[in-house]
Amino acid sequence: MNRLQTELCRLYLSPDPQPEGQAPAGAGPGLVNASGQVRAMVMDVTQPVGWDGVAALWQGVQDDLDLPAPAIAVSGIDGYQVWFSMAQPIPVAQAHDFLELLRQRYLGAIAPRHIGMSPAADASAPGLARHARLVPALQVDSGHWSAFVAPGLAGMFATEPWLDLAPSPDAQANILSGFESIQSADFQRAQDRLQPASAPPVRDTASSPLPSPNDSAPKRFLLSVMNDPATELRLRIEAAKALLPYV
Repeated sequence: MNRLQTELCRLYLSPDPQPEGQAPAGAGPGLVNASGQVRAMVMDVTQPVGWDGVAALWQGVQDDLDLPAPAIAVSGIDGYQVWFSMAQPIPVAQAHDFLELLRQRYLGAIAPRHIGMSPAADASAPGLARHARLVPALQVDSGHWSAFVAPGLAGMFATEPWLDLAPSPDAQANILSGFESIQSADFQRAQDRLQPASAPPVRDTASSPLPSPNDSAPKRFLLSVMNDPATELRLRIEAAKALLPYV
């Protein structure tokens, strides 16, 4: 086993992968275990989104969710991949739900057709999962290579997200050696933070009178939330909704 294989095993591969005859076509080797669980979660972001959208996701999971930095790869075809590593395997459905929450938080303004998420249930093989192709890999149709890239250099690949030649296994191992897996407790905390906030209770204006002058304090509070640029946009929207019956 070379250094690159060691790093891939440390971060992404399962010690008990699906048997070869049961894994769906195109699934990355060893990325889904025999119990249908994964350690790798991959977000594909294709052109024309570019590096800025990927950078927002990459930085956001560190700043907002206190998670380790995910690895960045060029797909070898049409965009970037963001590779998240779990210390312990999780079910495919849970992994996919987490990626969807990340998409909504950081890439919600981008058309869904430009975003792919792996793993996902394989419609052609019920009970099995479809996953990304392991990096680095040769794209036969174009002759280009997918490869992990240093985050500081990732922006250089915005227009040509590939390598023309096979990347050095040692160089790939060096890049991956700087990344860590997400621990289970940190993953659960991040999931909780990503859940949409509950909407504030709606006042029944049909049975309640309009607010009197004594109600001015709650109104002032809602107005301050709505007008505060430092408050999350979704909370400002909810405050505006709560004020609608009284304005």
